[in-house]
Amino acid sequence: MKRRDFMVKSSLALAAVASSELWLDSIVRGETMPLNLPVLDTYFQVSKEDMNKLLAATLSKGADFADLFFEYRITSLLTFEEDKVKSARRGIISGVGIRAIRGDQVGYAFSEDLSFAKMMEAANAAAAIANDPVARQRVKAISEIRPKNLYPVAELATTSDLSKKLAFINEANEAAKAYSPKIVRVNASFSDEVKYLAYANSEGVSWTDMQPVFVFGTSCIAEEGKRRETGYESGGGRIGLEYFSKKRKAADIAREAARLAVLNLKAEDAEAGLQTVVLGAGDSAVLLHEAVGHGLEADFNYKKLSNYSGRVGEKVASEACTVLDEGLFENMRGTINVDDEGNTPTATMLIENGILRGYMCDRISAQQLKTKPTGNGRREAYNYVPMARMTNTYMKPGKYDPEEIIKSVKKGIYAKRFTGGQVDITKGDFTFSVAESYRIEDGKITAPLKGVTLIGNGPEVMTKVTMVGSDLKFADGGWTCGKNGQSVPVGMGIPTVKVSEITVGGTKVQAVNETGKESHDA
Repeated sequence: MKRRDFMVKSSLALAAVASSELWLDSIVRGETMPLNLPVLDTYFQVSKEDMNKLLAATLSKGADFADLFFEYRITSLLTFEEDKVKSARRGIISGVGIRAIRGDQVGYAFSEDLSFAKMMEAANAAAAIANDPVARQRVKAISEIRPKNLYPVAELATTSDLSKKLAFINEANEAAKAYSPKIVRVNASFSDEVKYLAYANSEGVSWTDMQPVFVFGTSCIAEEGKRRETGYESGGGRIGLEYFSKKRKAADIAREAARLAVLNLKAEDAEAGLQTVVLGAGDSAVLLHEAVGHGLEADFNYKKLSNYSGRVGEKVASEACTVLDEGLFENMRGTINVDDEGNTPTATMLIENGILRGYMCDRISAQQLKTKPTGNGRREAYNYVPMARMTNTYMKPGKYDPEEIIKSVKKGIYAKRFTGGQVDITKGDFTFSVAESYRIEDGKITAPLKGVTLIGNGPEVMTKVTMVGSDLKFADGGWTCGKNGQSVPVGMGIPTVKVSEITVGGTKVQAVNETGKESHDA
């Protein structure tokens, strides 16, 4: 499993494959695109009759199920380095993905050309997976579902005036430089996109959606003598430019990046070995996402590839741990109105008081496990098949005050935020890099640390959670999750959590930790 990225992938800068003259004209005139245009008519010019014919062709060789996924994506990327605009890019991507399913076998084809002839070629190619001369299923009459809009937007970032984005970037640039004379370089970026989607399947389900998302990030370099350190902070979600007035100002994001860079100048070497670790609320949820969340995606479990396979009803974590995946939080980065297979997202209970209750399911994995889809079928784009993916994964708050948790640790590490991580799904083994951490001594947070990594096994670490705080916080950054070559935006949250021991990788040898066990260089 590859390291997770802060930024949206480079596909943001791809050139247009197909374009809407209406939208392009509005950009030339400096106008804002209306948010409530009919998606099918405006972006795809595909009738319900055409969709019925495509679905019938996809079922024609014996498939059990067929679906169509149309996407029109507008992307924008603005970068700012050393007091000037480094690049400004805008792109449009459009196409359709057509899928045929028989059992757990999938035939998939896609087309960038949305002419009926080319789409029919793709439908016939996808149908070939079934390899049967007889159509065994019929297409049901299409009926559109209208899910609740969980990402209302007042001013869409992707079609807003460029000068507004530049104003936020300039605000961040000035705030970071003013934070300290030790800040010698500031970079800022504004990455955003909006997807206009349309979907229909052979069971009669259809929907349309507009999915906005943006991430605003600032990175700083601080210098003192010969030492240079960096700091990074970001914010955003499925929201518009109103984010900067309702949630966080661009200057606040920049000052936080500057604070981290300056803080790291005085960071000390970390001691290696088994140590008690307190995970900070918010960004440290990436450990939960990687070390636990991926192992609870149902495709790994019906294939018996996860440590959690076949263990529903068993104790897999400390009684203090209750973990859910929920795509229903308004404007959050991992939120979806409907998943990419037409299922409404749910509050999926994964672990309840330490007991495994279920998995995150897409259509195929739900069928294999004889359960219902949980609204977790997601894909990166029209040219990818959907699979079981997380939305917003979080641990429920506990009963302890965060200060009480810190006071309970005689010697350990406070890991406040992470830069990313990687995990072996089959074994559950993980490695994480910690961006901000501190030494805990006699129940107090003391010196900042550098070079800290956490190494361990996800299911094992979950059994060593001894205290869970009452301060659940969701990360407000641009977390993007990679799986099988696909990347999707995700959200995550966690309260302050105490883990009795995790292997800490550092540069100093610790002879004996507070548990009394010998420790060595990691």
